[in-house]
Amino acid sequence: MDILIAVALIVVLLAFLAGGVWIGLALAAVGYAGMLTFTPRPPGDAMAVTIWGAGSGWTLTALPLFLWMGEILFRTRLSEDMFKGLSPWLEALPGRLLHTNIIGCTIFAAVSGSSAATCATIGKITLPELKKRGYPDHMALGTIAGAGTLGLLIPPSIIMIVYGVTAEVSIAKLFIGGVLPGLLLGGLFMGWVILWALRHPEQVPPRSARTSFGEKIAASKNLIPIVLLIAAVLGSIYAGIATATEAAGLGVVGSLIIAIAQRSLNWNTFRDSLMGATRLYCMIALILAGSAFLTLAMGYIGLPRQLAEFVSGLGLSPGMLLIVLTIFFILLGCFLDGISMVVLTMAVLLPTVQAAGIDLIWFGIFVVLVVEMAQITPPVGFNLFVLQGMTGRQITEIARYATPYFGLMTLAVAITYWFPGIVTWLPAQMVR
Repeated sequence: MDILIAVALIVVLLAFLAGGVWIGLALAAVGYAGMLTFTPRPPGDAMAVTIWGAGSGWTLTALPLFLWMGEILFRTRLSEDMFKGLSPWLEALPGRLLHTNIIGCTIFAAVSGSSAATCATIGKITLPELKKRGYPDHMALGTIAGAGTLGLLIPPSIIMIVYGVTAEVSIAKLFIGGVLPGLLLGGLFMGWVILWALRHPEQVPPRSARTSFGEKIAASKNLIPIVLLIAAVLGSIYAGIATATEAAGLGVVGSLIIAIAQRSLNWNTFRDSLMGATRLYCMIALILAGSAFLTLAMGYIGLPRQLAEFVSGLGLSPGMLLIVLTIFFILLGCFLDGISMVVLTMAVLLPTVQAAGIDLIWFGIFVVLVVEMAQITPPVGFNLFVLQGMTGRQITEIARYATPYFGLMTLAVAITYWFPGIVTWLPAQMVR
């Protein structure tokens, strides 16, 4: 019966999306229908309270600020300067400037802590430049969809904080435990781009004129503004001077200073950047609100808890348990956001995980990795939604472009299982 309810809700959601209903409204409508049909709880007041709670959280204030920072930088010469600075260093690497998506997301992930903010901000800067230079859309969109998920894995990460509180483990150790897996995943993404470029050299724009080492150093001066901005934002977080939200505000101020210095700031660009960030955040916020209400409805129906209890009762070996949990989280991620997945399932799963002898720090990074995979799986893949809003492409098309990166995340999960020290070694050094 529970499986039939889940299938029915997914079918209704897909029908709404196929009919062109806005994503956030479709999610809320499915939650409303599910609560109205399968629970005695009246959905009206629950919807109002949940949507207000989802939109008024203090942690969310960092997201519009980071989006505004990206909009400001997009309207300066910074995007062009970033390509000028990186291009000479990447010209000999197969795939060339496609790697800027991955490098940019890896760097910005260490600032935002949000997959949506990373995907939206870096995509806003790089996608127009890559299109202008003739790079294929499927690779440009695929790399930004995949690499944008690094916002969850590379600290600071909101979902790590949620897991750390739920599992009662050190958030600092979780943060440092995510560094090497994050770099591993970024390296796998770059490796895939290199492999693709070697197999399809005709789709990569021709190499520009060779540059000497001195010319590369000279071109790197174009990177000074963005390096200083990132250093200020990152430094303020890691030095304990500012929270992520305060650092985002610092990033906006720094972006405005850069725009003024480059004489790119006038009333029109200021207004356009503010309205662009507002429109993009409203799209994301509506999705978050709809997802929050759908999560509440799923909780009242009891589906996530019942599925988690079913997995816990199978009596599997540690390896088989992790395989089943990977499949479980991927399926759950098709219709829940990552934080909701953690909140609704950890209380049930953690006793089973501890009984299997699995390290909770390692399991936290494992959960983040599989939740990352859910960011690029339809129908509820947040990075897919963000890119759909930015480009106007069909979500199924973007999901197809992101498929190789889903496979690479699966490989990263396997590598961290075979070599758990990738996760546990750095946190272990904190004890000494």
